Amino acid sequence: MTPPHPSFEHAAIWAVAAVATAGVIVRPWRIPEAVWAVCGAGLLVATGLVPWASARSAVARGRDVYLFLAGMMLLAEIARREGLFEWLAVVAVRHARGSARRLFALVYAIGTLVTVLMSNDATAVVLTPAVCAVVRRAGAKPLPYLLVCAFIANAASFVLPISNPANLVVFGAGLPDLVHWLARFTWPSVAAIVATYAVLVARHRRELGAPLAAHVPEMPLATGARLAGVGILIVAAVLLVFSALDRPLGTPTLIASLVVAALVAARTRAAPWPALRGVAWSVLVLVAGLFVLVEGFVRSGVVDTLVAAVHAAAAASTSATAFGVGALVAFACNALNNLPAGLLAGSVVQQAAVAPAIQGAVAVGIDLGPNLSVTGSLATILWLIAIRREGESVSAMQFLREGAVVMPVALVLSLLALLVLPGV
Repeated sequence: MTPPHPSFEHAAIWAVAAVATAGVIVRPWRIPEAVWAVCGAGLLVATGLVPWASARSAVARGRDVYLFLAGMMLLAEIARREGLFEWLAVVAVRHARGSARRLFALVYAIGTLVTVLMSNDATAVVLTPAVCAVVRRAGAKPLPYLLVCAFIANAASFVLPISNPANLVVFGAGLPDLVHWLARFTWPSVAAIVATYAVLVARHRRELGAPLAAHVPEMPLATGARLAGVGILIVAAVLLVFSALDRPLGTPTLIASLVVAALVAARTRAAPWPALRGVAWSVLVLVAGLFVLVEGFVRSGVVDTLVAAVHAAAAASTSATAFGVGALVAFACNALNNLPAGLLAGSVVQQAAVAPAIQGAVAVGIDLGPNLSVTGSLATILWLIAIRREGESVSAMQFLREGAVVMPVALVLSLLALLVLPGV
């Protein structure tokens, strides 16, 4: 039998990957994201479009990402169960002293802190319900504050390597150590965070001018919440040390999180199993499936084509290429979702051995681009699910109207900071 023509194989890979990616983003018939990714990956393997050995190697490449995600999700679930995030939100309301604008700034600051130290998924999933409950208690319109949970989850996600799992995907084994990371991304991060805040405040100045409830009951900090907070700081310190030493982050993240879980369970005399059951383990399966889908893209030749295009553009101008690639990747995230887009872009920059400026621009685009639409990142999709559970609703068009103003401003300023301002 005559083997299929390469162009037919490539078209079949793209068709399967496109349907699977669309399923992950849209979730038709409410079928979970992981099911679409795994079915797409399984179909590629079953049809021989991706050999089993290549698929297994692709899944294995994500080991550090799986461990990092598992540790962070466990830590976030412990903090949620012990009431740490709700306590932080109540503190923010009390310190706002009736000012909606001051409350907005405090929620933004808390969201930034959680994103930097725990990753964007923790902000989108865990902080959102707490913020929703507390702003209602304060008598404020929830929309501006809920948007904070979505936008800062992406805008602050390249302050540190640990702030977004996509960072690990883009850089792979070439993840910069902490010193070089801070030198490269401090000013771009500042630009993204400040610009996002300024645009949101300007767009919602009317809501933020309304008075809040004069009094919100004080909420005591429970022992478990206090331990969870200390544990988060310890885990963050451990990760900063490992990042500074240029070591993989997955294993220390999971080990440190398990230690925190054991300490909280021992101190509160509660079984750890509910926290373990509360973790969205299917996210790990989703990411593994996406690794196989990206392996299909690699085998279709698209990565080689993109590598050649990046090399040719960089030969003419590194700065222009960095800016263009960063912008292109940012918008591509909203068509592909930033996990598959990050895996694909990471494969390109790692194979192309591009200049640090281009690789940095890719990271900025992957992390910041999803602020355009609700389909841009897994964190934003999870945020949308969280607010629906709280009885709130933000349509895709409503989010797009916000993102169409917020994201481009922050992206342009962040890329300019990356390319023009000196490292710290």
